[in-house]
Amino acid sequence: MARLADIASKIRSKNAGPFALTIDIFCGDSDSYNAICNALSTSRVASLYQTAETGIKRYELSDLKVLKFSMPRPNIQGSLADRDMHASGWAWLLAELDVNI
Repeated sequence: MARLADIASKIRSKNAGPFALTIDIFCGDSDSYNAICNALSTSRVASLYQTAETGIKRYELSDLKVLKFSMPRPNIQGSLADRDMHASGWAWLLAELDVNI
């Protein structure tokens, strides 16, 4: 097994509006892109972030070699309960995930 960060070129997270966030997984080549798409299910991402699978949108952008997940933010951006205003801290959890490739 390997960490996702060891296979992907870059993993980042960001706002997708005040109610959602997006995590992008950039791959350097088609082999790593295909391997990550096959190894990383939407249900596994939902479990990792403790959110409903039905609330996650998955985008496979093969021409760009990018796998993208968008999901609801647990707290509205800028609210008193929001601990990550720009949603930049969400990527590290996915980056440390062990994937079986």
